[in-house]
Amino acid sequence: MTTAGGFAPGGTFTCSVARLTWTVVVLTALVLQSTLFAQVKLGGVKPDLVYLVTIVLAFLEGPSSGALAGFAGGMAEDFLLNQPKGITALTLTLVGYSVGALRQYIVTPSPLLPVLLVGAATFGGVLFNQLVAFLLGQSNAGSGFVLRVAVLESIYNAVLTPLVFPVVRRVAEASRPRKAARW
Repeated sequence: MTTAGGFAPGGTFTCSVARLTWTVVVLTALVLQSTLFAQVKLGGVKPDLVYLVTIVLAFLEGPSSGALAGFAGGMAEDFLLNQPKGITALTLTLVGYSVGALRQYIVTPSPLLPVLLVGAATFGGVLFNQLVAFLLGQSNAGSGFVLRVAVLESIYNAVLTPLVFPVVRRVAEASRPRKAARW
């Protein structure tokens, strides 16, 4: 139980530690995406680790955490990669919230579920991103190109999910406040 200022009875600032942890995870994904994975391409398309981390975080922690991570990661990606400001942030906010809200309806503990969810959410997010960019006059890519990019990026993120999901799950479990034993 926390007080009005967010401090737990033991004196730790739990809310701030979780936010700081997720900020580090999202920024690490962005740095890896713009450095290491910028050179690794599948059919001319590179993975989008910020999408991947946002989707996994939303699946594990819920809609508010997913939306917050999506917005922060999207804005950071827009500024770092010199993209039109706000389109990626809007997309990732909606993707994070949607996946987080969807998790309450998922009852199967299948290990393939995160892979399929990341693939489907990435596909939908890329299509939405390109649609908004087109409507705002920021993109003139053809529909065939957009579909090819969406399919390849979703496959790439789905393939990386088994490597990223356990790491993000471990960070999620470590960032949750510990339950105190009461007598």
